[in-house]
Amino acid sequence: MCLNFRDVTLEDKQWIEPLLKMSSGTTLEYSFTTTFVWRHSFGHRVARMDDYFLLRVDRKAPAYLFPSGRGPLEPVIRALAADAKQLGVPLIFSGVSADAKARLEAMFPDQFSFEPDRDGADYIYETQALATLRGNTLSGKRNHINRFLKNYPDWRYETISGNNLEDVRRMNALWCVQNGCADDRAISEEYCAVESAIRHYGELGLSGGLLRTGGKVVAFSIGDPLNDDTFLVHFEKAFADVKGAYQMINQQFVLHHCMAYKYVNREEDAGVEGLRIAKLSYHPALLAEKYTATLKGRL
Repeated sequence: MCLNFRDVTLEDKQWIEPLLKMSSGTTLEYSFTTTFVWRHSFGHRVARMDDYFLLRVDRKAPAYLFPSGRGPLEPVIRALAADAKQLGVPLIFSGVSADAKARLEAMFPDQFSFEPDRDGADYIYETQALATLRGNTLSGKRNHINRFLKNYPDWRYETISGNNLEDVRRMNALWCVQNGCADDRAISEEYCAVESAIRHYGELGLSGGLLRTGGKVVAFSIGDPLNDDTFLVHFEKAFADVKGAYQMINQQFVLHHCMAYKYVNREEDAGVEGLRIAKLSYHPALLAEKYTATLKGRL
């Protein structure tokens, strides 16, 4: 079967999301919002085969997301192998979960090699832990919040809506400039992804919150549900010179938008040392391990 990969559009949300919900995927890749807002940076191309959602990432060498859906899987894997062959590249799956790894190994014994991807592991936290920050291990976070409360007694939290989206857009642009987006491709691409989320905020069904001090936005967070028990935080920004703003927006966003979910997925660290230290300091309940799977020969 010849697969018809094409650019992703907002209209694709209607058929992609139901197929994503059929998957056991609990990582950021299994989110329509992720697929859509990062479409330009990673060259996302989508296709459907029977009741499976297929995603090809054309950023460098083409790679694929492990299929999400239901029904016979082996024909889908073989169709992806044929697509890769037509492109003249090996079949590579990125962001492969431990469960998907086991399924590939059982279906095609010794035909795939697997490389652990620590930089891509998602950080998953218990919602109650992020909301309460109880215990000695999180005392530093409470101290940062107390400092914020002391220094900015006029602070307020607002749910992001059409009334303040432009304020979020302005902060995103200023944060980008302050953090050197002109010279850093990763920061520039994230700016574009946030801008896409803001532009299509309502259509994507996103939830967000912001902090103000002195009437100005100093932090914001945006996310949406990943599945029935996990909320996915796509973006979180705060000005570094506003001490405690990151800790405050983290807790306030969870309190206002995530309490109906058991877990909060705060995505990966992409191998950035400072980000890894920050995410580990919140003591995740688990790291969702991922692998890169490469077909050794032909199926």
